[in-house]
Amino acid sequence: MNAVIDELSWRGLIAHSTDLDALGAHLDEGPITAYVGFDPTAPSIHMGNLVQVMVHRALQKAGHRPMFLVGGSTGLIGDPKQAGERVMNDVDVVAGWVERIRAQVGRLIDLEGPNAGTLVNNLDWTARLSTLDFLRDVGKHFSVNRMLDREVVKSRLDTGISYTEFSYVLLQSLDFRELYRTHGVTMQTGGSDQWGNLTAGVDLIRRSDGARVHALATPLLTKADGTKFGKTESGTVWLDPEMTSPYAFHQYFLNAEDAMVVAYLKVFSERSREEIEDIAAQQEDKPYLRIAQRALADDITDLVHGEPERRSAKAAAAALFGRSELGELDERTLAAVSRELGAARVEVGQGLPSVVDALTASGVVPSKSAARRAIEEGGAYLNNQKVIDPDAVLTDSDLLAGRWAIVRRGKKTVGAVEVLRG
Repeated sequence: MNAVIDELSWRGLIAHSTDLDALGAHLDEGPITAYVGFDPTAPSIHMGNLVQVMVHRALQKAGHRPMFLVGGSTGLIGDPKQAGERVMNDVDVVAGWVERIRAQVGRLIDLEGPNAGTLVNNLDWTARLSTLDFLRDVGKHFSVNRMLDREVVKSRLDTGISYTEFSYVLLQSLDFRELYRTHGVTMQTGGSDQWGNLTAGVDLIRRSDGARVHALATPLLTKADGTKFGKTESGTVWLDPEMTSPYAFHQYFLNAEDAMVVAYLKVFSERSREEIEDIAAQQEDKPYLRIAQRALADDITDLVHGEPERRSAKAAAAALFGRSELGELDERTLAAVSRELGAARVEVGQGLPSVVDALTASGVVPSKSAARRAIEEGGAYLNNQKVIDPDAVLTDSDLLAGRWAIVRRGKKTVGAVEVLRG
């Protein structure tokens, strides 16, 4: 078996392939160019997209050339989804998202050297394509019967699907053919939910150009209960630090469930097979040490946000629970931590709130009487300092970066308040 196929298989990154043996032989013939497309339906890519990035990083390490397509045109249309018709975003908004995602992806792949990665935008070739040319040159190769047989289309027939979304598969297939013709791309990857789109592109190239190309789909990552991986109660885990802070990002993976953490480590860490197998053995022997979770959180945060942000995220977590000084955290990290804690905003005029008010407003205690009781019992903390006076009032020196105070009840119940001066 081809070495990179073997590596991807061991890491659990292969769900489907048009022909795995043929693909392996093709990879053995010499460096190939493979692509994956990301539609800008938001200002950032997310964890599902990062799975594809990891596939292409592995291909690039094996000497192949990765190409990332950001869908300036397909992002204006929207791939059909089970839930119903997508809302079309403004053209200028999508254009802005394209640039943000291009910059984001460009930091995750090597864009220099003999097998440098390439970034492309499909608006560059679809914008100049006339409707007649599109229908004659692309549409004639597609059977409506087969398009109707796609699972997502069948699921939408009762509720309705627009012609726009119905024809999305033609645009994605056109992308593959355009990249095959202009860049020699012979392989496309995507999630297993994209399998119909992937194989449609393969078929278009076979029908129109008489050439054989390949498609490979990765599994959709899930949690142990079958729910979608990369989702939290507050929403999607994004790679943009303004949408999911490095602190929240690191915490998400630090809290990965024992049953799935090694599988996630194989996907998102570039540690060797031997090292991951050693971590897995330690995890099984002493799961309470959370060795795999720590390795996963550190590796993926280093990759996406960089080592300095990872160190800041770990310092913030340590400071929250009294293992280091909160005052040493920078304002950006404090803002992220406070946001994740759901900091209560307290508007003040002349005087600052009492510690009792801060404990209550933050939600770490249910009432003012419970706050006073926590203080009297020695279980209340302000910025990791034990509070002994039930009548204590916050002072300016208590406000971290002049705005926030972290309050805690016992060892683990933490909250925050943000003081807004009138």
